[in-house]
Amino acid sequence: MSAPALRRTLTTRRIGWTAAASAALVAAVVLSLAVGARPVPPSEVWGALFGGATGPDADVVRTLRVPRTLIALMVGAALALAGTALQGITRNPIADPGILGISQGAGVAVVCAIAFAGVHTLSGYVWFAFAGAAVASVAVYAIAAAGRGGATPVKLALGGAAINALLVSVTMAVLTTKASTLDEFRFWQVGSVAGRDAQVVHQIWPFLLAGVVLVVCVARGLDALALGEDVAKGLGRNVAAVRIVGGLGATVLTGAGVAAAGPIAFIGLAVPHIARAVVGSDHRWMLPMAALIGPVLLLVADVLGRVVVPPGEVPAGVMTALIGVPFLVALVRRKAVAA
Repeated sequence: MSAPALRRTLTTRRIGWTAAASAALVAAVVLSLAVGARPVPPSEVWGALFGGATGPDADVVRTLRVPRTLIALMVGAALALAGTALQGITRNPIADPGILGISQGAGVAVVCAIAFAGVHTLSGYVWFAFAGAAVASVAVYAIAAAGRGGATPVKLALGGAAINALLVSVTMAVLTTKASTLDEFRFWQVGSVAGRDAQVVHQIWPFLLAGVVLVVCVARGLDALALGEDVAKGLGRNVAAVRIVGGLGATVLTGAGVAAAGPIAFIGLAVPHIARAVVGSDHRWMLPMAALIGPVLLLVADVLGRVVVPPGEVPAGVMTALIGVPFLVALVRRKAVAA
C-alpha cells in the first residue's frame, strides 16, 4: 500500500474512533442525568432541559445532576489533557498530575485553607487548590532545571517524587495537629463530583479554557519531543519553551480539575494510553481523543458509584481507582512483555 493510501486509512480510522468516542460521551451524559437514587426517564430529562418541564424529576435534573455532570465533563477533560501533556513533556508513560506532585500541592493548599484561613466551602477551596497546584509545579520544575542538562525527564520525575513526599508530610502534620480539619478535608480528598453547584462551574471554566489553549499550542512540539531532545532541536523546536508552555497548561488544567472535584485518581494516567492506542501518537489527535475519553471514564465511574450501594453512593474518586488499578497492572505486564 502506498504512503498516501496509508495516510488516508489512518485518517479514516482516527475519524471513526473520534466519532465513537463522541457517541460514548453523549451516552455517558444521558446516563449521568438519568441514573441515580431517583431514576429519571430520558424523556423527563429532555423535558427538564429543553421543554420547561416542572416537578420533582425536573428539579433533580436541573439543580443537582446538570451541575454534577458539567463538573464531571470539565474535570475529566482537564485531568486527561493534563496527563497527556505531562507524559509527552517528561517522555514518561506513568507521569500524571498525582505522581508529579501537582495534585498534592492542591491538597496542601486546601488543608491550610481549612485549618488556618477558615475556608469551609467548595467554591472557596477552588482558589487555594489552584494556587497550591501552581506552586508545586513551579517547585518541581525549579528542582529539575537546576544543574547540568536542565529539566530532563528523569530529573522531572525525581523532583516530582521529592515534592510529593514533602507535601504529603506537610499535609499529615497539619491534620494531626488540627484534628477538626480532618473530617472536612477527607470529604474533599476522596475525590467526588457530588455536591458541586453551578458556582464551581463558573469558577473553573476560564482556567480550563486557558489550559486547553496552552496544551494545544504545543501539540507539534510534543510530537517532536517524543523523538528525543536532540531530534526535536534539529527540527527547530525550542524544547525549553515546549516544556514550559506545556507544563503551565497541564498545571492550570490540574489546578482547575483538582480544585473542583478533589484528586481524582488514574484519569491522567490511564486516558493518554487509551487515546494513544486508538489514534496513534500524534498529539493533534491524541489531545482531542483524551478530552473525549476522560469525561466518559469519569461520568461512568460516577454513575457506577451511585448504583453499587443504593441508597448511598461511592465517590467517583474511589471508583476511578478501582477501575484504574487493573489497567495499571495490565500496563505493567504489557511493558514487561514488550521489554
